[in-house]
Amino acid sequence: MSDCIFCKITAKQIPSTVIYEDDDVLAFKDIHPAAPVHFLIVPKQHVATLADCTDAHAAVLGKMMLLAPKLAAEQGCGYVNDSATGTKGGFKTVFNTGPDGGQEVYHLHLHVLGGPQPWRGQR
Repeated sequence: MSDCIFCKITAKQIPSTVIYEDDDVLAFKDIHPAAPVHFLIVPKQHVATLADCTDAHAAVLGKMMLLAPKLAAEQGCGYVNDSATGTKGGFKTVFNTGPDGGQEVYHLHLHVLGGPQPWRGQR
């Protein structure tokens, strides 16, 4: 889609801080991060929302979900389940879908957020 900002980013018409790219997806840092680690994984093929996905999108959705923990770890917020020292780290994955779901850019994208937990507030 010619007016889609994420299509322009995947086409390299708009610069971004890319952390991963292959033939199917692009991952880049969010320009307005909500956490110390905040990046997006987007399919290169334009799909407006998660609700628009069909069985034909299963492979790219699976790739996005499997890529999230790998890239999160590379960005410094991996998950370690160590019974001797306790569970450490982690990250949050979010697909915002539609206006009531908080979606602002209508190109499917997976948010990956990690580091200190700003969404949980002070404890």
